[in-house]
Amino acid sequence: MLIMKDIKYLSRIADKTLDLRLEAFGAVQIAGPKWCGKTTTAERRAASVIKMQDPDRREGYLATSRTKPSLLLKGVVPRLIDEWQVAPVIWDAVRHAVDERRAKGQFILTGSTVIDDEQIMHTGTGRISKMAMYPMSLFESLESNGTVSLGRLFDEPEYDIDGAISQLSIEQLIFAACRGGWPASLDEISRKAKLLIAKDYIDVICNEDISRVDKIRRNPALARLILRSYARNICTLAKKTLMLADVSEEMEGTSMPTFDEYVGALEKLFVIDDIEAWSPAIRSKTVIRTGKKRCFVDPSIAVAALGASPESLELDLNTFGFIFECLCFRDLRVYSQAMGGRLSYYHDRHGLEADAVLHLDDGRYALIECKLGSREIEEGANHLLEIKRLVAEKNKSEKQIKLREPDLLIVLTGGEMAYTREDSVKIIPIGCLKD
Repeated sequence: MLIMKDIKYLSRIADKTLDLRLEAFGAVQIAGPKWCGKTTTAERRAASVIKMQDPDRREGYLATSRTKPSLLLKGVVPRLIDEWQVAPVIWDAVRHAVDERRAKGQFILTGSTVIDDEQIMHTGTGRISKMAMYPMSLFESLESNGTVSLGRLFDEPEYDIDGAISQLSIEQLIFAACRGGWPASLDEISRKAKLLIAKDYIDVICNEDISRVDKIRRNPALARLILRSYARNICTLAKKTLMLADVSEEMEGTSMPTFDEYVGALEKLFVIDDIEAWSPAIRSKTVIRTGKKRCFVDPSIAVAALGASPESLELDLNTFGFIFECLCFRDLRVYSQAMGGRLSYYHDRHGLEADAVLHLDDGRYALIECKLGSREIEEGANHLLEIKRLVAEKNKSEKQIKLREPDLLIVLTGGEMAYTREDSVKIIPIGCLKD
């Protein structure tokens, strides 16, 4: 079936990433949460498509995959196979076809769940390139004006950001976080309808997907409790034992293995997206916190899980500060994608921290603090400067392997104006940032 292009499509940063990978590899797998726009983005590039979850054709497709999966690959290329994980054998069929055809840009695979390694025979290394996709960033949803480029900050030391102004008020920022980066929430619908998308997302995840992901029947009520506990502890280093105790208050008898099983399913569905620790030995005899920072793929999931609203968060900016940090993580992931970005955090027992450490694939990295209000900027900047000082001090005493010093120190804020401090720390409103 040929693809009709939607003239209302909002450009995604993933568009260029997909084009580049199709140029370099025989096939590309786009993975990410459902409703984030994977299929629509893939259809923009595809010349033909097969949707494995089409209710009218699903059984026929599954029968074909069991008998001769190569038949599903016939079509004009690039050929999109949407929700390919419905028939995992397609992965090996695509890998084989790429080897046989010896051509680039043959297939695009999209999926909203992670497939266990034992369900496929080969990894696809060198044939199938994997790329992640996230809900829309503020720049993609046309809410950030994009006057400050993350890429230019890394590439151009003299890049002047001073005076860039964000048009997003705190109220607008709160609404954007509650609504989330779901493309459907950007349609011309009412404000109330926009906020319903994330709520319905949680309903589908808890009532249907968490049991479908690996065909294990799970309790929707327990799934909701775990999501709510995660939301209560969003962007903190809360231990699993604490969250289990929280869940057990309402559902007695929940064990740690059960808790882990549900969290694992939510990770496979790309709902939970925890942040790993960055653990350099920059200060002797100092214990580095290495637990995961609790996070979702989109801030609206936390808001919906808590039963919060824009109005309630406007009266509780302390809670919104954590939601804001999750929003910053989402946007940083999106903006750094083309540069091979990955996120971690730093926190030691003395309270020294960096909310995010953005690592690029060439070794460069930025230390980042997320501070909603202007009164917190000084504290955030001081944390970053202290980590930079400790790295430099460590390198002076290290004779062999030295730790690279940070390339950027950034405080992301919910404020209005971007500027560079005398100590070189960049203060950047999230409403100004782009890739």
